[in-house]
Amino acid sequence: MTAGESAERIPAPLRTEALEQLLTERGLVDPTTLDATITEYETNVGPLNGAKVVAKAWTDPEYRRWLLDDGTAAIKQWGFIGMQTEHVVVVENTATSHNVVVCTLCSCYPWRLLGLPPSWYKDPAYRSRVVKEPRKVLSEMGLELADDVRITVHDSSSEVRWLVLPERPAGTEGLSEEQLVPLITRDAMVGVARIEAP
Repeated sequence: MTAGESAERIPAPLRTEALEQLLTERGLVDPTTLDATITEYETNVGPLNGAKVVAKAWTDPEYRRWLLDDGTAAIKQWGFIGMQTEHVVVVENTATSHNVVVCTLCSCYPWRLLGLPPSWYKDPAYRSRVVKEPRKVLSEMGLELADDVRITVHDSSSEVRWLVLPERPAGTEGLSEEQLVPLITRDAMVGVARIEAP
């Protein structure tokens, strides 16, 4: 057994803790700064932020129009601007039109709204294939779209980040904003999944 193979058998949380301790002991990491960063990602950055924006748009037609007309301003109202959300364009999925987001050059992504980008989003295969064969890639990810649904792929960049306003699922009309938020997923806001009714 090699050193790499034995390290793979140690649970990731223990490896992370050991690495943090080693870096702290060597003076390479300030534990206070590290704790502040972890708290930031646990409480202020993540898909819950995007879900709040989507739920508001689903329940407030005026906010929905504003979000689609000027995503940056509508999102700024929530305080979710910063960390790659300086300029956000929002596109809406409907029964006949589907939007999906990719960053073909790297992994530009609205962190403050969606949290850390998933590994598949950064994968070169996703980044190249979703542009060329989006229907096939979405199908492989579990999202089957009818042949008559038009798919548009949006390429994020350092200037513009995209957010998908998912189609609201039937059967959720009586739910409040607060009840809708837990249904809304990061993958749906990237456009690789649908939101299912509870």
